[in-house]
Amino acid sequence: MVSPIDIQKALSGMDYPAGKDDIVSHAEQQNAGDDVLEALRGIEDRTYEGPSGVSSAVFD
Repeated sequence: MVSPIDIQKALSGMDYPAGKDDIVSHAEQQNAGDDVLEALRGIEDRTYEGPSGVSSAVFD
């Protein structure tokens, strides 16, 4: 199970606003684990204003 801390680490340095594809690509560049990448690939395809919005999308 992915943790909020893992998500935040994967998004470190991310520029917002950002779309889902940019977020997933950034996490891949950060060498995020497969569980984190899978969780991020499952979020809604929309623009996110910051890391808290991404976390909300993952954990809601």
